Amino acid sequence: MTLLLNRSDLERLLDPPAIIAALRAGFTAEPGETAARRVVTALPGPGTATALIPGLVAGVPAYTVKVNAKFPDSRPALRGVVCLHDLESGELLALLDSATVTAWRTGLAAALGTDALARRGGGHVAVIGAGAQSDLVLRGLGALRDITGLTVTDLDADRAAAFAERHGERLGVPHGTAAGAPAAVRGADIVIAATWARHPLLHAADIAPGTHLTSLGADERGKTELAPDLLERARVVVDDMPLAMEMGVLAAAGLSVRHAAGTLGDLLRGEVPGRVRDEEVTVYAPVGLPWQDLAFSWAAYRAAREAGAGTSFDFLD
Repeated sequence: MTLLLNRSDLERLLDPPAIIAALRAGFTAEPGETAARRVVTALPGPGTATALIPGLVAGVPAYTVKVNAKFPDSRPALRGVVCLHDLESGELLALLDSATVTAWRTGLAAALGTDALARRGGGHVAVIGAGAQSDLVLRGLGALRDITGLTVTDLDADRAAAFAERHGERLGVPHGTAAGAPAAVRGADIVIAATWARHPLLHAADIAPGTHLTSLGADERGKTELAPDLLERARVVVDDMPLAMEMGVLAAAGLSVRHAAGTLGDLLRGEVPGRVRDEEVTVYAPVGLPWQDLAFSWAAYRAAREAGAGTSFDFLD
């Protein structure tokens, strides 16, 4: 029997601290021997088809395959499934809504990277792009450190205002909106960018010393949020070096691997330092890795089995 888990099931079952713990364990595990593959194919229209294979984490007796349709003008922009398989038999254990899996694992992994690199005590956050991933970054970051202020900008001003109000009230901090990315980041300690931008939103001149930026938008070829002059002057940490060179921020900016200080896994395992000086600018720029889908999906599957949640379905009947 296969367990079907939709968005409501997943959001009822889990909370950010549990997934942050699963992601931290994945980042600190020793890298596996099987290379992750991220395949993105343009479609004859406004969307792309994406597949991430295989999701593997040491000690987890399962693997994932994720298949997504990504259409920027749709709501939600991402639709698809994550297939959770038994590692020994290949049995299809569960099908999970990929939009929920992706938002949670991307946002909470980004919260981990943000907290690891941002200055201690720096708590004013600027959000560029008021979508699901920014929502989860803030939820995760709030579980890791104190947030003292919030500024939000989005192409949809009403969406930005609703996001600022919702999270500002939840966090109990001063909040508001700004018109455009450069205005939003003034006075910010931490910048979270999660957009579909095809041209840089921020340049070196826009960023004050000591600022940390997390850029989630450069997850496929042609997308970019941070200008090359900003990245050249910053301490950049990625989630996977080959993918950063193939389709992440380094590739988008035309920079080489020498512009990356290392990966978040390296940092969390203590193999490379994070922030070296309070006044330096730091950047966390992930692409998103298949094992993160497994870390989330395995936690969700175990919680669903324990709670008797989800819908069982027999594909072989």
